[in-house]
Amino acid sequence: MIPNDPVMLLSFINLKLRDFYQSLDALCDDLDADKAEIVEKLAAIDYHYDAEQNKFV
Repeated sequence: MIPNDPVMLLSFINLKLRDFYQSLDALCDDLDADKAEIVEKLAAIDYHYDAEQNKFV
C-alpha cells in the first residue's frame, strides 16, 4: 500500500498528512507503517518531517 520509491513515498505521505492525519505518528499508527523507515527513506532524498507544518519539507 505504501510506495517504495522515495519520490512517490514523499507525495503519498504528504498527501495523507495534509488530508487525513494530524501527525506522522498518527499516520504510522493507523497504517501500521514503520516511522523510522519512512523518515530514513525521505532523508535519503533530503526531505525531513516538520511537525509544525505536518509535512516533509
